[in-house]
Amino acid sequence: MSIVVTGATGHLGRLVVEGLLDAGVPADRVVAVVRNKEKAAGLAARGVELRIADYNAPETLAGAFAAGDKVLLVSGSEIGRRVPQHRAVIDAARAAGVAHLVYTGVLGGPDADFDLAAEHKETERAVLASGLPYTFLRNGWYHENYTEHLAPVLEHGAVVGSAGPSGRVASAARADYAAAAVAVLTGEGHEGRAYELSGDVAWSFPEYAAEVAKASGKAVSYAEVSPAEHLAVLVGAGLPEPVAAVLVDVDAAIRRGRLAGTSGDLARLIGRPTTPLASAVAAALV
Repeated sequence: MSIVVTGATGHLGRLVVEGLLDAGVPADRVVAVVRNKEKAAGLAARGVELRIADYNAPETLAGAFAAGDKVLLVSGSEIGRRVPQHRAVIDAARAAGVAHLVYTGVLGGPDADFDLAAEHKETERAVLASGLPYTFLRNGWYHENYTEHLAPVLEHGAVVGSAGPSGRVASAARADYAAAAVAVLTGEGHEGRAYELSGDVAWSFPEYAAEVAKASGKAVSYAEVSPAEHLAVLVGAGLPEPVAAVLVDVDAAIRRGRLAGTSGDLARLIGRPTTPLASAVAAALV
């Protein structure tokens, strides 16, 4: 039996593979499913088996899994294409007879009411219909969704958004979510469970702007704009309009409190407090 991680050269997948190795899982029991062998050279050098497959080419997934495997399905990044991609992985996992399928979804699961959640909810339904033993890791927001884009914030001295001054986000570090996946893949008793994963503390955007100002030593404030203005800012920054519209809808969800939940599931799974926002901001500015 192997532990198989799909999307293993992505930000989250790579952290999970490295976390499995660091947790003492023998390299010959870890499999990385990747599209590009060259991008996974570092994993192969550590003894990880590479299996080449593409979410968009179902025929390539036929050899990606084996009976008894534990599989982490890392959700795809192509908004609008993820349901058929995920179904292809689920179908291949079921055909292979994997022992456990773990899926990285979104905070709130079936109750999430924002556009970005739609494909995740459809995927969860497909997993349930497959009859496979499953675990849902419903990931909240990553600190990195914000801290990886600090250059324009520092340039203009403003965090721009339409989430409202009191909208709150219980984000955590990407590494925290990866550690939770490692805990589930290497632990027992997680089948049939859904974990609502989020940071220990929910913060507001004025608080985030204050953290950036403190860490950078520059004047930074929160600039609240209308959804239409927010869309125009994102499109002006180079985002395709459909993607920008999804992000504006996320801010509306934040304004409604949909990403503020602090269930404690993430900290319990990883056995420590989640990474504070201030730590992520400071690290991003190094």
